[in-house]
Amino acid sequence: MITKEAIAQQIKASLSAESVEIEDQSHLHAGHAGAASGGGHYDVIVVAQVFEGLNTLARHRLIYEAVSDLMKKEIHALSIQAFDPSEL
Repeated sequence: MITKEAIAQQIKASLSAESVEIEDQSHLHAGHAGAASGGGHYDVIVVAQVFEGLNTLARHRLIYEAVSDLMKKEIHALSIQAFDPSEL
């Protein structure tokens, strides 16, 4: 099973993110259909310069691209908050 640290490293490497915080919420979804396949549920907060000037949808797309290979099995759901550094 993939760890939240591995997900964070993949996002940081792909987006040159300044900060990536991940909370594993999988335990809150026990019995959920997605949990049955083994995929985890994660809350993600990402701060990256690449988000400057992008709308929410574009930011989320970049994050999903960064972890696309993990979305097939290891990740079932992501709750995303994405900021550029000036928004903090």
